[in-house]
Amino acid sequence: MSSYRIAEHPILPVEERPGFEFIWQGRKLRAQEGETIAAALFANGIRTFGHHPKDGAPQGIFCANGQCAQCMVMADDLPVKACMTPVRPGMRVEPLDGKPVLPDVEHLPTLHPIETVEVECLIIGGGPAGLSAGIELGKAGVRTLIVDDKHRPGGKLVLQTHKFFGSIDACHAGTRGTDIARLLEDEVRSYENVQIWLNTTALAVYSDRKVGVLRAGQYVVVQPHVLLVASGAREKSLVFKGNTLPGVYGAGAFQTLVNRDLVRPTERLFIVGGGNVGLIAGYHALQAGIQVVGLCEALPECGGYKVHKDKLVRLGVPIYTSHTIVSANGESEVESVTIAQIDDRWRPIPGTEKTFACDTVLVAVGLDPVDEFVHKAREFGLPVYAAGDAEEIAEASAAMFTGRIRGVEIARSLGRDVGEIPTEWYTTAEVLKSRPGAVVTEDIPEIEEGVLPVLHCAQEIPCNPCTSVCPQGCIVMEGEDLRSLPEYIGEGCIGCERCVAICPGLAISLVDYRRNQEYPLVTLAYEFPADSIHEGDLVTVLDTEGEVLGEAEVVKVRSPKFSDRALLVRVRVHRSIAKRVAGIRVQQPAVTEPLPEPVVRMADDEIVCRCERVTAGEIRALIRAGVRDMNHIKAATRAGMGACGGKTCTNLIKRLFREEGVPLSQVTENTRRPLFIEVPLGAFAGIVSGEGPVVESPIVHATDAHEGGL
Repeated sequence: MSSYRIAEHPILPVEERPGFEFIWQGRKLRAQEGETIAAALFANGIRTFGHHPKDGAPQGIFCANGQCAQCMVMADDLPVKACMTPVRPGMRVEPLDGKPVLPDVEHLPTLHPIETVEVECLIIGGGPAGLSAGIELGKAGVRTLIVDDKHRPGGKLVLQTHKFFGSIDACHAGTRGTDIARLLEDEVRSYENVQIWLNTTALAVYSDRKVGVLRAGQYVVVQPHVLLVASGAREKSLVFKGNTLPGVYGAGAFQTLVNRDLVRPTERLFIVGGGNVGLIAGYHALQAGIQVVGLCEALPECGGYKVHKDKLVRLGVPIYTSHTIVSANGESEVESVTIAQIDDRWRPIPGTEKTFACDTVLVAVGLDPVDEFVHKAREFGLPVYAAGDAEEIAEASAAMFTGRIRGVEIARSLGRDVGEIPTEWYTTAEVLKSRPGAVVTEDIPEIEEGVLPVLHCAQEIPCNPCTSVCPQGCIVMEGEDLRSLPEYIGEGCIGCERCVAICPGLAISLVDYRRNQEYPLVTLAYEFPADSIHEGDLVTVLDTEGEVLGEAEVVKVRSPKFSDRALLVRVRVHRSIAKRVAGIRVQQPAVTEPLPEPVVRMADDEIVCRCERVTAGEIRALIRAGVRDMNHIKAATRAGMGACGGKTCTNLIKRLFREEGVPLSQVTENTRRPLFIEVPLGAFAGIVSGEGPVVESPIVHATDAHEGGL
């Protein structure tokens, strides 16, 4: 087995799957059943999938979500996206070096009739919002079809190994995302009136109010009475030198490889972006045994939850605020990253550069809604709703709740007697979507006797699992607002450790003075492999902010059922630091040291359009020449004309306009393509591609003739 596969994980099961051989550039490599070409290549240590025909630049993955086209390869003589195409035994995979050449066709393909399927509600996206809506529609008896382009439902939930925030009752708070995905899927599948089509990509909304989808290689037309768009979000990008080198990619791609495919795509990782996505990805990297050499954030403070930031610094990851990335360095792949401090105008300050050796730069600088289907449906008069990130970027907990609300709203619009939606549902949805509140001083209790929890959370965020699980009612919140900070009322704790185990932010410790007041025991949650810590070990303990408090002896390591795969580690410390202990350092300081001298990348290769390799300089020149129409920029440079249809570069071009002092109100946007994703043209003629069989749908068929047009 290749060393690039994850052999042990503290949360995810690592199961042996059937293996087989495929061929990469004439070499036989091993793959596992059910994985994509991209995962199989990464598992064999291959990160460069080809070279761009324009300038020979090396190409690898970027989004791993089918949204871009940077990972295109030739598989059995057909151009495919490596991140979305399953690898098959004996498959011949080659780099897409140059333009693809159409294969010789000896026989005309078989043309299948285009099937049209009628449903009351079509849901695009089987993530937390789509599944939650499907449950409510299932309860109401609405004939519903959920389509999702992955091999299992759940969306980004299937990549989340951490426990969720929010309310236990409203959104399964305190449960891991991977488990929430299974819970939602099981409930949806319990309703016979709700169907799920996996490996199905929504392509377009047509003027006759029908939706075209590609299901396991076969084109199908869906005629819904109502459309719900729960298609999630796509990641934003940045313009910097070396930004398209193999090894520069998004957090979603990283989590897909690590937590879905159980592939270790990197040895040393640097993260750009201090929102929840970047902070959580750093934690997932450490769980997978990957070194995280640092994280930079342009703002003075990380935008994500403080408890997520605190987890990282306690584990030994430095965070550089008011810093930005200057360059990713290397010839054919990432070898290092250079960052610099920025001034109040967001410009790098000369002389503040630092370079860190790493092989991967993870870009996590925000998300944009995948809302193209919403706009087209409104344009053509198809009743449409949006939920989750397709409506507003927020946490998955909020997506579950907004999906639930939309499901009931749609059922009512279709004439189902589902009653009034409780007002508190809308209130809860807004609370779950709220930004984190101000940071307050950590409230350390004065008590130094008995046993008590210390709550290290010091920021108002929607979260209450600790108050829900305490059997003695010792932890309370003021009022009904989920964003209130929990408090220990100072009596009644029996030391059950349930609050320590369930806290999503790992922000609760339990201090026990009952046996020895001078050297009390402190219990901490620890979500790393069991063989990485043992009774009798000496470990470095840190406070909430990552400051070293000293060494501590591990006196007990246990994994009770209620801890949900987390270890509960008890350490013995002096009373002077006991209540400040918040975590155990996992990563040693030497890992995060910068190189002696910063590396300067000489090549000016700031790429805006990845598909067509258009630089920022080319676009700036047109803007300075007076161009205000993005269609003009497309015609002159081909920016936005590539395979992805401008999904990544459009917002980057808008940013260049702003940087050049041009208000977006003066800018004419690109004309959007009628199809939102690439599809083989033969699909519209009834040619079926791919290996997956298409099962006849039990949903009512309107007609076998496609009335929708392009």
